[in-house]
Amino acid sequence: MRVESFIEKFKDGWETATHHPFLDAVRNGTLNDQAFNAWLVQDYHFVGYEMKFLASFLTRAPRPAHAAIIRCLASLEAELTWFEGLAKERHLNVYGPEHPVTQQYGALFKQYVQAPPPVILTIIWAVERAYLDAWKSALPGGPQFREFVERWTSPSFETFVGVLDGLASVSLERGGYVQEAEQAFLDVAQMEKAFWDMAWSGAGVS
Repeated sequence: MRVESFIEKFKDGWETATHHPFLDAVRNGTLNDQAFNAWLVQDYHFVGYEMKFLASFLTRAPRPAHAAIIRCLASLEAELTWFEGLAKERHLNVYGPEHPVTQQYGALFKQYVQAPPPVILTIIWAVERAYLDAWKSALPGGPQFREFVERWTSPSFETFVGVLDGLASVSLERGGYVQEAEQAFLDVAQMEKAFWDMAWSGAGVS
């Protein structure tokens, strides 16, 4: 089976995870600074959680997945550096408080940190596929947001998401845990929607 089948099976949940007024406003160029800044700061925290999740998995990941995980870790590290530069330009404190939704996403990673490899590979794919589909919905993006839209809709990123799809699918076919992987997929979709909701509201963290 292919993990992509989860998108069709749970299409309503995936639709709400990857299509949102926040993204519509990015596409139209009408997103206000408060919402964008809230997303940037909280996404910085999220990337930190994702890095720890991937790093903890690397030591027991299947050998064919090593290159993809290392590539993902390197990309996330570069993303943190990029966000730090953006935050400096915008006079934002990326080390400030985490929103409860961000903390919940971090808790989700911790919940699955000891899950079987097929489940973890499904989570890694789902997170990246959610970003690909979400930012595709914002194409081409308002001029002030185009850099972000292009980053997560590039051909190279889409190809990488395809690699993750293959790794997760093969792992599920060989190792089982399909029901657990489906639940993890739904958990990611739910958190993605909550994250966009949080950013759209301007975060409200003081």
